[in-house]
Amino acid sequence: MTDAPGARDSVNKRLRRGARPATSHPHPATSGTPTVLAGATVVLPTGSVENGQVTIDGTRIARSAPQNAQVIDATGHYVIPGFVDLHNHGGGGASFTSGSVDDILKGIHTHRLHGTTTLVASTVTGDMEFLTRRAGLLSELAEQGEIAGVHFEGPFISPCRKGAHSEALLRDPHPADVRKLIDAARGQARMLTLATELPGGLDSVRLLADHGVIAAIGHTDATYEQTVEAIDAGATVATHLFNAMPPLGHRSPGPIAALLEDERITVELINDGTHLHPAALQLAFHHAGSDRVAFITDAMDAAGFGDGRYWLGPLEVEVADGVARLVEDGTIAGSTLTLDRAFKRAVTVDGLSVEDAVTALSANPARLLGLDDTIGSLEPGKHADLLILDSAYELKGVMRRGEWVVGPQLG
Repeated sequence: MTDAPGARDSVNKRLRRGARPATSHPHPATSGTPTVLAGATVVLPTGSVENGQVTIDGTRIARSAPQNAQVIDATGHYVIPGFVDLHNHGGGGASFTSGSVDDILKGIHTHRLHGTTTLVASTVTGDMEFLTRRAGLLSELAEQGEIAGVHFEGPFISPCRKGAHSEALLRDPHPADVRKLIDAARGQARMLTLATELPGGLDSVRLLADHGVIAAIGHTDATYEQTVEAIDAGATVATHLFNAMPPLGHRSPGPIAALLEDERITVELINDGTHLHPAALQLAFHHAGSDRVAFITDAMDAAGFGDGRYWLGPLEVEVADGVARLVEDGTIAGSTLTLDRAFKRAVTVDGLSVEDAVTALSANPARLLGLDDTIGSLEPGKHADLLILDSAYELKGVMRRGEWVVGPQLG
């Protein structure tokens, strides 16, 4: 599992040439002309507006429509903000951890086709030299605006709750090692998942907080008390709550109770029907509330691609019927989820309101990333990142920065 020689130079050259997969509709949405999506149910931070409209002028949402605007009739559809994925390892057959620049761009584009207009690229456990090189490569893509930054999941996690991470490569979260990853990402590190009960864990949480990087508690064997201590030190996210941590117990509540009860914590949930029972999702929403939940994919290469054999870091994965498991022991290995499926399931299976689902898929993760001034809601001045859904919550259009990635398909 190594980078090709000169990987960083290759990234620079390819990005200067504009290398990226072609979109489904490669022309701008407006061809220079402002566009109005009219007649839709528009989901705003203040609630849904029936027979509403959204005006796009260039790459931004505009306050009002000029007389020369192109009007698209979206009656019978929803217009919602583009999805924001905090935790994503790949898709379209491509890995963010080990793929080439073209692979990474393919994975990004795959998720854009499914409504994710902003994405943080996640790594998996590797040795420090590999991860620092990978951070440098991914930071180039972040600087070019292809991704919103880097999330390090591992190697600072508990061997007791390692999930689909190589135990041989795990290490304690010594602040000096954590700092190496932060520095390697050159200001593009957004989140780091760690088991805060390990030696150096609390000092690393404080270091991350001091550098503006989200400290996420995950793949942890911490007690309730240890988790409270980590939150007090500055941790603000629960990595895929319920998964890769001790179960909730009535005498030993463990990390789940501490993470759900503290208003400083946003909990990630993988809503694919495999990682969580619907009752667990409802429990999280009941205790955390819609403003503290962020749906993620935790996607690996097979998302948007299909069943087969894949690699997640150094570990081989078998994907069958859309469920990814390690070949060696059957452990669930990420997901094949896309956020359009997570949204539809949240509304149709879990009974969430459209507004709460939008909050969990767009507004909350945008806020966590510190990007809520430009993305996460449909407000004038923000990026024209938006989705069109039909009445069955199927994706019928994806716009990113004022250009159609998909659609619109309103016939």
